[in-house]
Amino acid sequence: MAAEKVVLAYSGGLDTSCILKFLQERGYEVIAYVADVGQKDDFEEVGERALQTGASEVFIEDLRESFVTEFVFPALAGNAFYENRYLLGTALARPLIARRQVEIALRAGAATVSHGATGKGNDQVRFELAYAALAPQLKIMAPWKDAEFLDKFKGRSDLLRYAEEHSIAMDVTAEKPYSTDENLMHKSYEAGVLEDPLLAPPEEMFDLTRSLGEAPDEATDISIHFEDARPIRLVTEEGRDFADPLELFVELNRLGSLHGIGRVDMVENRFVGIKSRGVYETPGGTILFHALRDLEGIAMDREVLRLRDTLSPIFTQLIYNGFWFSPEMDFVVAAFRQAERLIDGVVHLRLFKGNIVSRGRESPSSLYDRELSSMDVEGGYDQADARGFIRINSLRLRAHQVIVESKERTPEE
Repeated sequence: MAAEKVVLAYSGGLDTSCILKFLQERGYEVIAYVADVGQKDDFEEVGERALQTGASEVFIEDLRESFVTEFVFPALAGNAFYENRYLLGTALARPLIARRQVEIALRAGAATVSHGATGKGNDQVRFELAYAALAPQLKIMAPWKDAEFLDKFKGRSDLLRYAEEHSIAMDVTAEKPYSTDENLMHKSYEAGVLEDPLLAPPEEMFDLTRSLGEAPDEATDISIHFEDARPIRLVTEEGRDFADPLELFVELNRLGSLHGIGRVDMVENRFVGIKSRGVYETPGGTILFHALRDLEGIAMDREVLRLRDTLSPIFTQLIYNGFWFSPEMDFVVAAFRQAERLIDGVVHLRLFKGNIVSRGRESPSSLYDRELSSMDVEGGYDQADARGFIRINSLRLRAHQVIVESKERTPEE
């Protein structure tokens, strides 16, 4: 009888390498799936490691363009900003990784999908909710919630010993001072020494962005063109022009990293009910987020903006909590696409030592009327009309004050 197939989301790190061998020992045929979402890995080496560890097959999938166009750009356009600080790099990658994993599992005839996320974090929820939404018939093997696995592996030392016993090639021999996750949107750092919220992150930890002291003393000016709230062109002051979405985002990452843009150190609330400290580098995403809010000021209707911003925290929470594939997300995204239809134009920015400075914006959909807003030109606005406007808006305030004064005059019984 053929072994049951399981598709494992595999990174090549200690955890997933040990999980691959553990599943194989339990009688599964393990197909390793490696998602390239922009992390700086040697994917050929990762694939070879999976085969040497016992995978029957390895799929290495380049998902970078899909990540940028289907997940990063819509999130930034929707003002997704978790707890007003975090631009959701990890949370945005997980539904894409899970979607492709499900596709591979169905194509390969696998009955089970597996991941290496721990039982304390957000990623287990994001992966498993995506699996359930996309292919509820698939079984889920989550080793860090499996009694046999937990009994065997109490901690990192057990994983290292197991890897050595099974000749699993690893380039790690000691506890890392923190845990990281990287993709095109960001690099995150958590756990280890960072679990002390009073400890300042060591400068040598940051891998993407320069410190402000090392950032250039000369600013860089850029212009970003948008259509329907999606960036379609980046022009630098040297005349370099980027229109391909992936190349555009990679260049924004480079410029943001150069100028020390996008560092965040915060204590956040995980979906599972635990507070955790996370440090993030999000250079290109931070630039685009700033540019879009600036363009919306000139091109988005006031009431549409108010409604969009009412839904943005819900949108953000859905992403963070792992509900990208859900009916409520479909509803919110449909509303946002309508709101974004006229967000066209160009934003001119200056990047300098961690700062993003708006230097001007223009839009064919501009709702800004220079004469109407001018203090020097009447522009079709009769200032006397403001008297009635204020009087009507003050009616409830006057009525409220009358009630307050009446109650204050009434003697206590």
